[in-house]
Amino acid sequence: MSDLKPTERFSDRVADYVRYRPDYPVAMLEWLQREYGVNPHGWVADIGAGTGISSKLFLDGGYRVIAVEPNEPMRHAAEQWLGDNPHFRLIDGRATATGLDDASVDLVVVAQAFHWFDQDAARREFQRILAPNGLVAVVWNSRRLVGTPFLEGYEALLKTYGTDYTSVAERYGDETSMRAWFGPGYLGMGRFDHGQWLDFDALRGRLMSSSYAPREGHPSHEPMLRALQELFDRCQVNGRVSFDYDTVIYVGKVP
Repeated sequence: MSDLKPTERFSDRVADYVRYRPDYPVAMLEWLQREYGVNPHGWVADIGAGTGISSKLFLDGGYRVIAVEPNEPMRHAAEQWLGDNPHFRLIDGRATATGLDDASVDLVVVAQAFHWFDQDAARREFQRILAPNGLVAVVWNSRRLVGTPFLEGYEALLKTYGTDYTSVAERYGDETSMRAWFGPGYLGMGRFDHGQWLDFDALRGRLMSSSYAPREGHPSHEPMLRALQELFDRCQVNGRVSFDYDTVIYVGKVP
């Protein structure tokens, strides 16, 4: 994945990322609490925290969060958004070199970032920073590709106009690969319906938050936006479209 520059490729997308990327369902946090006893008494390390979307879910639940993020513009956005919360810390670090102390956190959360990591090196780092009996939770908002004319049209649009969409699309782990990564420490998975209702401006922003969407000045940029407008006009209901996800979480230990 190094050729795809995972720590840099969102640097010029931060404003759209903050405004238009989806959050994570509260039902997922409630499931973690109910099924695995994850409570607010310990520290959460949000690895690859980006602009802080996943950190905010845990902060709102009363948790103490250390956000680890290597991308400076994203760190700045997270600081602007969440920096006033006394339960929030933000550090410059990577999944393979977090800068955290040994056995210092009780839960490692990776939301929408695991597929960019050196996963063997990340496992070793998570083993180092987790307290005894600590857990890892790997989360993705996985955009639904089929099921409605809008979802299917949006996928076709990305295949037509995305600059490197086929290289990065849906690299998310499935249960087989996550079982293999956790090994004997694998505990289980959860799946939750999630989504956004977007007007055209929000849909445009959601598209432009994607690293494979061609920016202004690229020959595919204007044709892509025209196609997006046409898709929106065909599919909108009361001026909005439903942008649907499956939020999937895998939980385990890394002994």
